[in-house]
Amino acid sequence: MINFDENPELNITPLVDIMLVLLAILMVTTPAIIYEEQISLPDGSKSKVLSQELKSLTVRIDSQRQVYIDQSKMSLNELSDNLVLLSKKYDKNSPVYIKADKRLIYNDVMFVLKSMKNAGFSKVALETNG
Repeated sequence: MINFDENPELNITPLVDIMLVLLAILMVTTPAIIYEEQISLPDGSKSKVLSQELKSLTVRIDSQRQVYIDQSKMSLNELSDNLVLLSKKYDKNSPVYIKADKRLIYNDVMFVLKSMKNAGFSKVALETNG
């Protein structure tokens, strides 16, 4: 015979266990969502062709630390001062390519990069062989 007057007890232990696991997952993933760093990655060099209408500026540095910008020749020490004067003739959004001799020290090439950035050129790249 079935007894309908019996009150069954509700077991909530599995429910609490599942909720604690979900809470732990939420606590672990929330910092990654809140502190997400927004960065824009550069496109690959083969993905698009630069338009030919922008005239690019080429800066060459030889092993004797002489800098050549178009027809101008100067020493590496004179670059910062002369670049301020020369930068008025060029578009700041045009690409700048730096060709440096491989025998130069790292600081010399970084000085040229820093000087180009300080002069207002935003698209500065190192050109390599090959």
